[in-house]
Amino acid sequence: MATSAMISTLMAMLCLSITHGLNEIPIPNDLALKLNQNQEIISQASTDYGHIIQESPIAVLQPSSISDIANLINYSNSLTNPFTISARGKAHSVLGQAMARNGIVVNMTNLNGFRKRSGIVVSDGKSPLGCYVDVGGEQLWIDVVHATLKRGLTPLSLTDYLYLTVGGTLSNAGIGGQSFRFGPLVSNVLELDVVTGVGELVTCSSSINSDIFYAVLGGLVKKL
Repeated sequence: MATSAMISTLMAMLCLSITHGLNEIPIPNDLALKLNQNQEIISQASTDYGHIIQESPIAVLQPSSISDIANLINYSNSLTNPFTISARGKAHSVLGQAMARNGIVVNMTNLNGFRKRSGIVVSDGKSPLGCYVDVGGEQLWIDVVHATLKRGLTPLSLTDYLYLTVGGTLSNAGIGGQSFRFGPLVSNVLELDVVTGVGELVTCSSSINSDIFYAVLGGLVKKL
C-alpha cells in the first residue's frame, strides 16, 4: 500500500515532467495512485518486440477500469500542451507503436486482473447475433480459444500465434491460417467499445458510429 509520502512524491515528479511551464497543474489523486514510475517498469515500457526504437515514458498507467483510461485522456486534453498516451498490451509492435516518449504508457494487460469473469463472455447462440464472444482488448487469444472451446466453438479466424492481445491484433488486422476463407480477424468483429482521443467511451459497429469502427480496425494508430 502506498503511503501519503510516496503519493506526494509521485505527484510532484509528474508535475515537473508533464506540466513544467504550464502553471504546474497537479495530477488528480485518483490517477496519481495508478501511475507507476518504477525504473524497471519504465525500462520495459521503453521498448517493444522489434527492438528498433526506444522511447521512455515518464510513467506507466496501471488501470483498474476503462474509466481510468478515459480520465487520463481527458486530463491530458485539459492541458495547454497535452502529453502523449500510448496503449500497450504484450508489446509485439515493431516500430514503437506501444511507446510514449515523455508521455504515459497504458498497461492494458492490467485490466485482466479486474475483469477475470467479464473479460471473456461466450454467447449461448440464442441472441439475434448468433454465436459470438465478447472480449476485452487486454485478453490473449489463447485464453479466448480456451473459453470458446468449452462451448465447442472457436473464432472464425485467428492469428497463428495466440499469445497476442485482442486489441493489439485488431489494430493490425490479424492474419492467420483461416483468413483465406473467413478473412482477417477485423472482418469478423461485430461491435467495439472504444475510448476515443477525446476521452469518450463509444460503442460502434458497421451501422453505429461506423466511422470510428472502421478507423479503429486495422488502424494501427501510433499515439492517442
